Amino acid sequence: MKKQIIYLSIIISILLISCNNFKSENSISTTGINKPKPPKAVGPPRILFIGNSHTEYYVSIPTLFQELCNANNKNVNVQQLITMGVSLDKVYYTNKTEANQNFSNIDKDRNYYDYVILQEATSIALTNLTAYRDNLKLFAEKIHKNSPDAAIYVYQNTPPLSYKNSEYDSYYQELRKNALLAAAFIKNAGLLRVGDAVKDAYKGKNGYNYLKNDIDNLCYGKNTPYFLNDGGFLQAVLLYATIFDEKPIIPKKLILSTGTGDNDNMRKQEVAKAISNPKALEEIAFSNR
Repeated sequence: MKKQIIYLSIIISILLISCNNFKSENSISTTGINKPKPPKAVGPPRILFIGNSHTEYYVSIPTLFQELCNANNKNVNVQQLITMGVSLDKVYYTNKTEANQNFSNIDKDRNYYDYVILQEATSIALTNLTAYRDNLKLFAEKIHKNSPDAAIYVYQNTPPLSYKNSEYDSYYQELRKNALLAAAFIKNAGLLRVGDAVKDAYKGKNGYNYLKNDIDNLCYGKNTPYFLNDGGFLQAVLLYATIFDEKPIIPKKLILSTGTGDNDNMRKQEVAKAISNPKALEEIAFSNR
């Protein structure tokens, strides 16, 4: 009932915004936004990740996704435009030359990019819906010039605090609501439901336990929690399941973090040792596709 009330309020909000000269591009029901439809690619589809340290920090979601695709004989071309600690508009202006060059590329199938992941800064996604929507549209409009049918996934952020914090759920609800509202105004867009999947993991769905010796296995950091191996693995499998609508075969080794210290880095590690419960996380990811 609580979720239905939230979705109803989202629908009403979209109708009100639409009446104020903003056009909704995507329909929203009580279950959320429908999945975007990808274009038919000639050759390997291209996927572009745009965001900040939630996309790549202790672990790299583009790298993990590429590895999953390789292990499952999915021929994809993975690209990224990442700047640490900034909002989407600053990602663009910091990398303007590279970004404009990428967006000017053309392809014989008339869609240079087939999938784009847009990950906004948590502070914007949580507190400034207007900037959130405008920043998504900034990229969407540039992408659509040479990739008019690209499937855009708006990254659903996770709360910037510990799951044990009493405010976690209210932050989660606000982030989810804002992601749906912002994505509604982007052509052929849907949600990459990271926030939903992470919350399911914290709740212990499929037998997953996020705590090990009272330490969070999913995220690390007090003011800005960054994803660790479990969280990065969850995101990569979620994206794979979202795009291909199937569970990936998990390879024995993936490029994962050795730790959170200054001398730690990312290298090939055994999944069974570096991920606390890969099967449970895989099931959580698949249920949120």
